[in-house]
Amino acid sequence: MTRFGMDVGGTFTDVAAVSTGGEVTIGKVRSVPGGVSEAVWATMESLGDEPGAGLAGAALIHGTTVATNALLERRGGRVVLVTTAGFEDLLWLRRQDRPDLYDLTRDHPPPVVEQSDVIGVQERVGASGVLQELTAAETVRVTEEVARRRPDAVAISLLFSFQYGEHERMLALAIREVLPNVPVATSSEVLPVFREYERTSTTSVEAYLRPVAGGYLAAMASEAKERDVSEFRVMASNGGTLSIEHAQVRAASLALSGPAGGVEGARLIGAQLGCHDLLTLDMGGTSADASVVVGGEPLVQSAGSVGGLSLALPHILIETVGAGGGSIAWIDPGGALKVGPRSAGARPGPACYGLGGTDPTVTDAAVVLGWLDPGQPLADELRLDPILAREAVARVADAAGLTVDRCAEGIIEVATATMVRALRGVSVERGIDPRHMTLVPFGGAGPMFGCRLAESLGMTRVLVPPYAGVLSALGLASAAAKIEFSSSVHGLVDDLSAEHLANVFQNLEREANEVLSESVTHRFVDCRYPGQGYELMVPATGGPEAISEVFHGAHRERYGHADDGRAVEIVNARVVASKQGTPLQLSHLVVDEAPLRGPVTVGAADFTLRIEPGWVGTRHPTGAVLLERA
Repeated sequence: MTRFGMDVGGTFTDVAAVSTGGEVTIGKVRSVPGGVSEAVWATMESLGDEPGAGLAGAALIHGTTVATNALLERRGGRVVLVTTAGFEDLLWLRRQDRPDLYDLTRDHPPPVVEQSDVIGVQERVGASGVLQELTAAETVRVTEEVARRRPDAVAISLLFSFQYGEHERMLALAIREVLPNVPVATSSEVLPVFREYERTSTTSVEAYLRPVAGGYLAAMASEAKERDVSEFRVMASNGGTLSIEHAQVRAASLALSGPAGGVEGARLIGAQLGCHDLLTLDMGGTSADASVVVGGEPLVQSAGSVGGLSLALPHILIETVGAGGGSIAWIDPGGALKVGPRSAGARPGPACYGLGGTDPTVTDAAVVLGWLDPGQPLADELRLDPILAREAVARVADAAGLTVDRCAEGIIEVATATMVRALRGVSVERGIDPRHMTLVPFGGAGPMFGCRLAESLGMTRVLVPPYAGVLSALGLASAAAKIEFSSSVHGLVDDLSAEHLANVFQNLEREANEVLSESVTHRFVDCRYPGQGYELMVPATGGPEAISEVFHGAHRERYGHADDGRAVEIVNARVVASKQGTPLQLSHLVVDEAPLRGPVTVGAADFTLRIEPGWVGTRHPTGAVLLERA
């Protein structure tokens, strides 16, 4: 059975096909707004095991930006939030911190719920149990209030529902009976862990995204079914794939769906070459995404934000900046050269595409400098026009008082600095030394910047993977199915019995196996020193004593210090269930070539590699290129 990975980006849609034997074929098509074009489906059909047989029996794994874009552009559904009376202002109070410590004029982005759409419920649960019962009359009143507002979705987040979710279930049942076609998200299902603000924000975002993501995924699944695709799955932010049924009710888990596929692809290629500590940089047409792989596994965190909205769901650590190939160069009021975050997108795209765009972009600058071959088509036979590129860059050059070539170099330098900032954010700023790691640049434009980025970070080794231009799609096609369940524990390690902890994990594993049969499960715990306001997720491979030792070591590695004699508190228990995807077989790509010495530009079908002076590249049998400082 052929497995297809489809990565829909802002500029291009990438497709990778992995056959039953592990062989890889790829395709790239220009993206169209609002969905997937017929050209993408036709490309997939041409890449199958049997050309002309269509997609019958194939599996399709989809990486989507629909959830990300809905959050950034605020295009979700109207949400009514139901919460415990007296806590209606929680989303606006947040953590009482400022978005910028020294800028008093900046505000946090507003929540996805209007204050007039928050309904307080007369009920109360405390840490020790129910303090005020939810009555039938109150349930009817709240349900009528919700129905009167005609929402697109409903979020329910009550105090301490992570320990006692019965009140949430009662309200959800009543609302679903009255509004059967309206999605209802409860915090006890979405995020059954403590911290009221993060839990309420995440549940609200889940409800906000379900109408948009659910409709999009249903349409995609319908199209796949019409083409006889046997299995349709969606990449989640944690680097694993979800079935369509679970993706539709875990919409908030898709916020980093697209970028996660690229990190998984880099991890797979790195493992084949024996490189297990990686800094990854996915440079697409609209943005660049930085991430990190340590010990062969992507760094996963359980808290973060997208578009300024708190999302406390497990996700691969990814830092996104507006420095893609289509990022537009401009001059600010002070006369400084800037690049991004505005992008030329797929249409009209960079000026050199010849589709009507006039703004100078990073791609136009690369064309001016001779890095990109005008004779090499990008996608759909799209070719680059060097005259249009030069004219676009000239307009910014005139405004900045620079020559065209110097302005093009400046655009490249500014874009490089922006990407370095993202790479530092996922490494240096988290206590990880990038100098001992391997940089993996990918995406259509990423390998052009690999040497420059590595030099800026003091790195001496760059791995340019095979199929670098469509690596995200390749990662999707090979990704494992994965789902996670969590439960609040809250107790000192010394006070928790091994039996109690084992029962918690067994219940989570039972739930995971019901969703993903024949899967392999791994146990994790969120731990902290008592009094800390943050946790570290560590493997729970043994009893309580072993967990303490693992946590001390992880805390020392992450923060540079630990107190081995101090008590450790377990906050949450987590179980991750996974089922292996299709392995890659890239060893057949044997190439006998002399080392490549910079400066030189090497063009490939799906990407362009730039080797800077002082760097030497050698080809690996997988088709990867290893670059090292001479």
